[in-house]
Amino acid sequence: MLFIHGMGHYHPENVITNRFLSSLDIGSDEKWIMERVGIEERRTSLDLDYIRLTLNRDVRGAAEASICTRAWCGAQAARMALERAGLKPEDVGMVISGSSSPYIVCPAEACSVAAELGVEAPCFDVNSACSTFIVQLCNLAGMRRESLPRFVLVINLEHVTHSVDYSDRNSAPLFGDGAAAAVVSMKEEAPVEFFGAGFFSIPGSWDKAVIPQGKHFYQEGRAVQGYAIRKTTDCLRHLQEQYGAEAPVFRFIGHQANYMMLTHVRQRCNIAEADHWHNVQEFGNVGCSGAPSVLSMNWDKLEPGDHTAMVVVGGGLTYGRAMLRMSGLEDQGEYYAA
Repeated sequence: MLFIHGMGHYHPENVITNRFLSSLDIGSDEKWIMERVGIEERRTSLDLDYIRLTLNRDVRGAAEASICTRAWCGAQAARMALERAGLKPEDVGMVISGSSSPYIVCPAEACSVAAELGVEAPCFDVNSACSTFIVQLCNLAGMRRESLPRFVLVINLEHVTHSVDYSDRNSAPLFGDGAAAAVVSMKEEAPVEFFGAGFFSIPGSWDKAVIPQGKHFYQEGRAVQGYAIRKTTDCLRHLQEQYGAEAPVFRFIGHQANYMMLTHVRQRCNIAEADHWHNVQEFGNVGCSGAPSVLSMNWDKLEPGDHTAMVVVGGGLTYGRAMLRMSGLEDQGEYYAA
């Protein structure tokens, strides 16, 4: 069994509003954006004047125009997760990072986040596009318990806006930047249990959503949208059938691709709006950090017995599912305290 001791999240301060996108004169007004994707705002690590003046036509200029580094953003999310877990950086025995849009090819980005935190521990990356969070935890859950340290720090790090062509009205409204973090353990129990997980791929469609090195994000929008709705629906229904009957509260967190996609899935699976946790309207599609950031933002709302189904989809094409159960250990006085 894998246990989650704390979650954290971070989003940069710069806000890309629908009004800002409309001012770029690329054929997408505020009404068009809301009808198509239902996203009101998104955060970016880029300077807004840089976007306005260049539309990020040459992605090589994005790093210099950034107001914060990827490692710094990841460290901000990690510090929140550690604080919630009652731990310090020196308690971390391993760091695993992942992204849909890695900036550094070598070494692993986990090394740069660990250095920002002052953590001295083994570091490596597990990347699986927007499905990365569940793939990371599934890999950990499959490792030998005795081979792992007491606490592992898992980072999901995204500066997707660096790969966006802001002259393309189809992709410009979708993406935001951010980071999410989780402190997990197989050795120390915690109130939130991770179980019932699995991840899958459709490799023959790997080219449907891509970010080529040094180039802009590209996707076959209609095909990817249909795939995201179908696979998220299938995975959520599977989790409902397996665990829904035992759950006094059964919630849903999906990949934060766009609000319209999530609404389709929620309605197909008869999930009440109150039981659908999301943040895509305020932060956009933040790649692999989207779903875990939703969990982090609602961390203090979890109550004993709650079951939360998380389903993520992404390029590759990949998809994954898992259950998160609040066990009530805190009420029993069994929760680990550092």
